[in-house]
Amino acid sequence: MKNGGAEAAVAWVGGTQPLEWKFSQVFGERTAGEEVQEVDIISAIEFDRTGDHLATGDRGGRVVLFERTDTHHVGHRRDLEKMDHPINRHPEFRYKTEFQSHEPEFDYLKSLEIEEKINKIRWCQSANGSLFLLSTNDKTIKFWKVQEKKVKNVCDTNVNSTKAMGNGPIVGSSISTTSKQYIANGGCTNNDFSFPTGGFPSLHLPVVVTSHESNLMARCRRIYAHAHDYHINSISNNSDGETFISADDLRINLWNLEISNQSFNIVDVKPANMEDLTEVITSAEFHPTHCNTLAYSSSKGSIRLIDMRQSALCDTHSKLFEEQEAPSSRSFFTEIIASISDIKFAKDGRHMLSRDYMTLKLWDINMDSGPVATFQVHEYLRPKLCDLYENDSIFDKFECCLSGDGLRVATGSYSNLFRVFGCSEGSTEATTLESSKNPMRRQGQMPSRPSRSLGSLSGVVRGVKGADNSGVDTNGNTFDFTTKLLHLAWHPTENSLACAASNSLYMYYA
Repeated sequence: MKNGGAEAAVAWVGGTQPLEWKFSQVFGERTAGEEVQEVDIISAIEFDRTGDHLATGDRGGRVVLFERTDTHHVGHRRDLEKMDHPINRHPEFRYKTEFQSHEPEFDYLKSLEIEEKINKIRWCQSANGSLFLLSTNDKTIKFWKVQEKKVKNVCDTNVNSTKAMGNGPIVGSSISTTSKQYIANGGCTNNDFSFPTGGFPSLHLPVVVTSHESNLMARCRRIYAHAHDYHINSISNNSDGETFISADDLRINLWNLEISNQSFNIVDVKPANMEDLTEVITSAEFHPTHCNTLAYSSSKGSIRLIDMRQSALCDTHSKLFEEQEAPSSRSFFTEIIASISDIKFAKDGRHMLSRDYMTLKLWDINMDSGPVATFQVHEYLRPKLCDLYENDSIFDKFECCLSGDGLRVATGSYSNLFRVFGCSEGSTEATTLESSKNPMRRQGQMPSRPSRSLGSLSGVVRGVKGADNSGVDTNGNTFDFTTKLLHLAWHPTENSLACAASNSLYMYYA
């Protein structure tokens, strides 16, 4: 007991201990030298609220669903309570179903091809054993229902064979076979037709029986179209379970899930003269519990919090979150790398996480003076910004995610690497992992290098963590800028990560 107490005290003083990540499973693993088809590259990934289902979308317009298997048949609760040790198991998923969500289209009015690539997937509330989700490409949002349906088989369709002979006359019938005189309209002048004794033989109608087998069916319930002139970059469900938002470069629209032919424009940043345009919307997200609050980020590195109760058109924000760059450090690339590619609310709704090209930033929505923590993702790229601009890599949009307990954040990088940072008070966790069956192969704990410290602010330390200035990893391997991990998702209740590396889906647990 004494040793355990001492270890607990050490852990508390040093913050949360770094997690040891282990490989769980992979779907769509590539063999050596295998060429990846463009349509198979994963472009969206999302856990549902329970964490029992996972959805991915790809550039071919397909949505693939996975379901968790390790939570089923674990025993009766009473039996589990009798056990004097916890059940050590890691999340395991299996392929559930897939469907074609979007097809390539052509806008004849603008002479523009519309790709089928899935930009975002968002789960909706499930009901009656059915799953519901929203998926979107550049122009069209679709509402899908996925449910299991019992297979029905048809049996017993034969005519009673004892009283029928093929297509011939019925046995025992007294229908006359003598010649009849027909009239012009098809009638018959003599009527010697009579019913047989005992009536006609009975016809057994088809009997439909429900088998024990079931098939998964995906059906598109609604299509929300013709509401965006520019490419849709975000969709987000409201906590009221009835509405959602969709955002493009210049506008944010509010939809009701039940109404597909009408939406309300709540944010419009389009200037009267497009030459005066200085920034665009890059991401938008509803608050997890307050149905009237949402946030959206811009290409200038700012986040605006808006309250829909203030006015119908929310052009004025209630709070603005941004960090000003020192004039002496500004360069040609400053505004490009400041553009925020993704924002996420923490589960408690108190904090927001944003990802720009170089850093992750954690914000407290009650404090708009600056981020409470900044994490350097790949600082070694700063001397190479010119090359990255030439090959357009500087415009890559990396996503970010938070753990369910709010103690850690994660985001992707190049060479199919992703980084996990601890954001609790005193934590120096900054782990580099690789999307492979050996995630810790390139693992390196980067020392914390705070640029400033203002003490404890809601359980996080304000400063810069995880700076890494080298062009090689801890094993001396050079980084590959052509492979990138853009999409990842954190399980809502457990320390489990799903990462999309090209066409492969890797899953890890700690």
